[in-house]
Formats: sequence, structure tokens, C-alpha cells
Amino acid sequence: MSDPIEALILDLLESLAPKPRAYSDVMEAWRTSCPRLPVWEEANERGLIKRHGSLVALTPVGGEYLAEHRGR
Repeated sequence: MSDPIEALILDLLESLAPKPRAYSDVMEAWRTSCPRLPVWEEANERGLIKRHGSLVALTPVGGEYLAEHRGR
């Protein structure tokens, strides 16, 4: 995988796979002001993650994407 955004999206999904995480923790770790690395925004737009109140979790699509690309 040569696209750095794809690799980072997969890292984000892996961080959410075990259990939903607090939105504030996810934002602290993954929000970026760099327009070249829109990890959070891209994962949201693709429907891979979803915010549920104060938590962020993988969507079923996100779980499938992670399994397909990382085999877990």
C-alpha cells in the first residue's frame, strides 16, 4: 500500500476495532489541519466510522474494509 492516507485510515480503524473510543480522544489523536492528510475526514466520508454521541466506532463497512485490507 503506497498511499499514506490509506495506511493511516487503516491505523485509525484498527484503533477503533477493539471497542468504541471517546470522540475527544480520537480527535486528539487523528484530527489534522493538513489538507494533505485528511484521515478523519476521509474515513467519515467513506462511512468507515460513525460518531455515536461522545463515542466513535467502526461501522460495519469500516469493519469489512479493515478485514479486507489487514486480514483481521
